[in-house]
Amino acid sequence: MFDREQPVLRDIVLVGGGHSHVGVLKRFGMEPLPGVRLTVICTDSHTPYSGMLPGYIAGHYGYDEVHIDLRRLAEFAGARFFRDEVTGLDREGRLVLCRDRPPVAYDRLSINIGSTPRVNLVEGAAEHAVPVKPIRQFNERWLALLERVRRHVGRMTIAVVGAGAGGVELTLAMQYRLRVELRDLGRAADEPCFHLFSAEERILPTHNARVRRIFERVLAERGVAVHRSAEIVSVSARRLASRDGEALEADEIVWVTQAGGAAWLRDTGLALDENGFIRVRRSLRTVTDPNVFAAGDCAAMDGHPLEKAGVFAVRQGRPLAENLRRAVAEQPLCVYRPQARWLALISTGDRHAVASRGGLCVHGAWVWRWKDRIDRRFMDRFGNLPEMDASRGDAATPVPLAPDESTQAISAVAMRCGGCGAKVGATVLSRALAAVHPIPRHDVLIGLHAPDDAAIVRVPPGKAMVHTVDFFRAFIDDPWLFGRIAANHALGDIFAMGAEAQSATAIATVPPGLEAKVEDTVFQMMAGAVEVLNEAGCALVGGHTGEGRELALGFAVNGLIDEALAGVMRKGGMRPGDCLILTKPLGTGTLFAAHMRLRARGRWIDEALASMARSNRLGARCLIEHGATACTDVTGFGLLGHLVEMTRPSGVDAEIELASLPVLEGAVETAAAGILSSLAPANVRLRRALHDPEHALGHPNYPLLFDPQTAGGLLASVPAGRAGACVQALRSIGYAHAARIGCVLPAGEALEPIRLKS
Repeated sequence: MFDREQPVLRDIVLVGGGHSHVGVLKRFGMEPLPGVRLTVICTDSHTPYSGMLPGYIAGHYGYDEVHIDLRRLAEFAGARFFRDEVTGLDREGRLVLCRDRPPVAYDRLSINIGSTPRVNLVEGAAEHAVPVKPIRQFNERWLALLERVRRHVGRMTIAVVGAGAGGVELTLAMQYRLRVELRDLGRAADEPCFHLFSAEERILPTHNARVRRIFERVLAERGVAVHRSAEIVSVSARRLASRDGEALEADEIVWVTQAGGAAWLRDTGLALDENGFIRVRRSLRTVTDPNVFAAGDCAAMDGHPLEKAGVFAVRQGRPLAENLRRAVAEQPLCVYRPQARWLALISTGDRHAVASRGGLCVHGAWVWRWKDRIDRRFMDRFGNLPEMDASRGDAATPVPLAPDESTQAISAVAMRCGGCGAKVGATVLSRALAAVHPIPRHDVLIGLHAPDDAAIVRVPPGKAMVHTVDFFRAFIDDPWLFGRIAANHALGDIFAMGAEAQSATAIATVPPGLEAKVEDTVFQMMAGAVEVLNEAGCALVGGHTGEGRELALGFAVNGLIDEALAGVMRKGGMRPGDCLILTKPLGTGTLFAAHMRLRARGRWIDEALASMARSNRLGARCLIEHGATACTDVTGFGLLGHLVEMTRPSGVDAEIELASLPVLEGAVETAAAGILSSLAPANVRLRRALHDPEHALGHPNYPLLFDPQTAGGLLASVPAGRAGACVQALRSIGYAHAARIGCVLPAGEALEPIRLKS
């Protein structure tokens, strides 16, 4: 894995999580290059393996069996994982443009994004058809279609446009699954009527005659109506029409025709073929730009056209990884030699399959079992990841640097100074912050708009100042998202008091490296933080940035509140009879501990990050509007620790309903496996505050009482009569997991103030 303590000298950015890129990540994880950092930009944390997708549609596999966990694989490879949508390239500036985050810099770039359905070529198809590609987005479309079929009463017609291997296989898989589903519901299995449309006279035109005959027979036996030489020219709501005038009324239309390149590729200046795919040489380097590579379905090899089949994308992973290594080292590239013939394994919906290679053809249940073994063996390569010693990076072959970059590289790895000599250079810092625009406030007299030795901020008449500070090291490799979460975390104390955020000063440490890499890290991190501060109306007025072994960020935040303390929410205001409300789910500590050990699923981390990036500002306002009597934000001491901090000054006891605790997906599993945050053992000592906890020790949510939270939710006491309306209001403004988790009790005679209810 990449040694995160090494200076970053080169950036390789992988756009997309296709089959070629998962191979690149695995190889770099096993054999890292010192000083070379990988970044993956992808819209999804889980990427489907196309070979098993029909089996998933048919119901033979579960979701996790057919999806590669990209976030987990990236963590294994030491790669940064940025979950975002790429919208373009600035090749002159070597930047990847993204929809939601700042541009991402690269030295070498690889694109493996699959293909996009060319529905715009057919009138109405974009509005009324369900496209299969891009495959990574098909799952949600398939589940929605499946639910519509379940709810539909009586006969329905499903049309599949495209009769290549993908269209035929998908038709049979869908039909098999729907028949099983309808039988389980006690309905007639033949309610769905399938129609398959082929623009050519033959189905499966790239396969031999024996294969075609087998599938023609299977389709006929299963009652699928095959329309030949029926090129679809228009689609409308519940209707499609072919060029020869044939029309069909259809309840569902699925689009499996030949796709093209993504629309954003047209504006990159890269040479594309007639279908919009990126033209590449035999080295997988683009014919246009020596710094850009492409592989898989989105690439078209000059002089050697390849069928859009997953087998090629998988096998391109090895030469692509090797050539990316060689490219950063300025070494000659190797040549990718695609196989002339390849094995195609096509399932028939049930647990049977057909094997095709050139003119050969065999079929039967044993072929499906053979295919199943091959597919599972492939998935095991990316699911069963070996434990790696991070120090292995020190022994790997170093990257030879180009002569004009040697001086920079030497300075990047030289011994670093301490004291003020460890500050980030003024030029680097000024360039990084030049593109960051803090919100202006009339009460900021001197701030970043006119930098001085210190900021000067006016306190408005009738207002009092609220001060807080937070600081922690990065727990994810995405500096932009880390900046957002760090700012949210720091603002939490201000909002928990019911105050308005006014100004913030930042304190950051950044690992040393080439100036351009340090500058980009500072920019990404502060851009994310300033977005959050600006949304809160909080002006960034200054700060300090120095070098350190690990990326870290914190803020000293000033807030304003009514001088008479009207509307302030303190920890000590709880009253017997109040209900306890928690605005966000628990589990970030155990989940990120599991993530570091490659034991968490990517979607669990996605949900945790989304929760951490959600501001408490609106939640605090909602709690105030519903008469909250006390409030705090749940952070490092965990739910129990912060609740104890509230009961003591309030002179009350409290009861927690373990079953009512909102919990992030996966947190129960990781906690049960004994995977806990490093702070959790210290928090467990607070169990002495629990009255008679033995009956609750076996509850799955019990360990999460001690789980430290980063940018956690607000814990508040609300009058019982208003608690239901408060929870409903919180959910309506985006706090989907907000819940009533217990109640406030009069102080009892026992020394332990917290009771647990299972």
